[in-house]
Order: sequence, then C-alpha cells, then structure tokens
Amino acid sequence: MKFSAPLVSGRLVKRYKRFLADVLLDEDGTEITAHCANPGSMLGLKEPGSRVWLSKSDNPNRKLKYSWEVIEADGALVGINTAHPNGLVEDALRGGLVPELDGFASLRREVKYGKNSRIDILLEGGDGGLTYVEVKNVHLMREPGLAEFPDSVTARGAKHLVEMSDMVADGHRAAMVFLVQRPDCERMALARDIDPNYGKAFDAARKAGVEAYAVGCSVTVEGIEVDKPVRILD
Repeated sequence: MKFSAPLVSGRLVKRYKRFLADVLLDEDGTEITAHCANPGSMLGLKEPGSRVWLSKSDNPNRKLKYSWEVIEADGALVGINTAHPNGLVEDALRGGLVPELDGFASLRREVKYGKNSRIDILLEGGDGGLTYVEVKNVHLMREPGLAEFPDSVTARGAKHLVEMSDMVADGHRAAMVFLVQRPDCERMALARDIDPNYGKAFDAARKAGVEAYAVGCSVTVEGIEVDKPVRILD
C-alpha cells in the first residue's frame, strides 16, 4: 500500500478523545488537529514530542484535513491507522503471503455473517468452500521483538471469536490474521494481562478449530507493505 501523496511530518502534542490528536507541523510550526483512526489505547505510541507523519485530504467536506498515519517509536516507524489493515491483508492474501490461506477463487470484504456482524474478508474456494477471515491490527510492543494484542479491552473482539467458532461448527474454515504494523517484531503473543477475557475466548476458539496467523510489515513514509510471517507464541 502506497500513500497517495507525500506525508506531512510533525511532533505529537497529545492524543485525546480516542480519535483526535494535536500535532505541531514541522513545516511552519502550526498546531493542527488530526483525525486518529485508532480506537485502542495506543499504549506506548502516544508520547508527546514523538515524530509523527500525517496524510492530508483534499476533500473540501472533511472537517479534519489531516489523518495520523505513522509514528516513530522504539527506533522504528509504526503504522497506527486501523483503516488500513483489511486492505493490507487482502493484498497479502492475493500475493500468496499467507500460504495457509492460498488457493481461493474469490475474495469479498465486509460480508454479513453471525449475529449482526460482518467478517472482514470472506474467501471462497473453487469447490465452494468458505473461509472466514477476521483481521486484527497489532502495534503494541512492551518487550523488544514481541508484538502483543490487544492493547485495551475488546469485548467486540471476543464476540467475533465466538461467531467464527460457530462458522467452523457449520463446516467452514475460519482464521484470525493479526497484522503487525511495525517492522521490529518477529513474534506475537496475546496481552492476557490487558484483556483476560479475550485470551480465554481466543483459547476456546482455537480449540474449536479457528486458525490463527500473523504477518509483519515494513513501514516507511512512502507506504506500508506486508513482508514477513510473524510467529504466534502459545
């Protein structure tokens, strides 16, 4: 995924109200408010003074012209925009970068299923078999080289695991794909101390036959690309 235009650099003043961030632009020192498309806690990724990069929209109807895309943290560039993971994983699937999910005949996004939910990606094989793929964005790192999910309590995430287990019980495949939007992690684990209920739901889903995979990304100010598998720890 390439950014459609060069990103604008600045320094983070603060992130607040979940979806807002004040930034001092490097170009002229102007302080602007940017949209932060990330509902999580962003633990470790909201330190005031951090170098950040923003995209700028030319849509005249947008109230906030800037969107926060990337932050420099722990010596690496980290993607924080949770609007991108589904598209990144779609590109990875189409490029054969998740070989366990390769061989599908068609791919659809945001398909209704379960109890008033939508699956991020639905794969259909040549034989008509269905694979339900749920994508989760990962960018928490508390130990060098180890990505963790989630960074806050996610009752919605636990609900999705139950619904995916139901799909397996109905004779389909279901898979979690964790997208690590940072280049400095080779392993991933659940942050069970942050959300014990999600950990229990994940364990139950795995026992029910839900698969789990993780992939890592290279992140630059030009774009973000899936480029490697990441090992999920038990």
